Amino acid sequence: MSEHNDDEDGSDPLSPANGAIDDTPTVSCSTCGREWDVSYELDELGVGNQALEQFALDHKRHTGHYPDGIATWRAICLHCPEEIERLSERAVSRWAKTHARHTRHALEIRHATGDETTRVEADDT
Repeated sequence: MSEHNDDEDGSDPLSPANGAIDDTPTVSCSTCGREWDVSYELDELGVGNQALEQFALDHKRHTGHYPDGIATWRAICLHCPEEIERLSERAVSRWAKTHARHTRHALEIRHATGDETTRVEADDT
């Protein structure tokens, strides 16, 4: 007899055949009036932990807006028309520091839902 006590009729409660939990994240967009799961990003694109971010970026690229609950970080140059918008604070900060380093321009970083800004100066890089 095995240490794992499965019923002989195959009624293992952990078996996928017996109601496995589908924990695929879903994304909704009230502007579009739809909801999607991110199985395509997980299975076909293979982006793993980046699935929600990839879906949000693709949605923005194709519709001009982000799905519900997505807020971005923005870096805006105070000297030229360059700016960038990303879902990750780290990505925006890296871009701002690189821009400041190469151009000697100051930039402001802010989150879409907040009023606080972080200033990046060329001397900070």
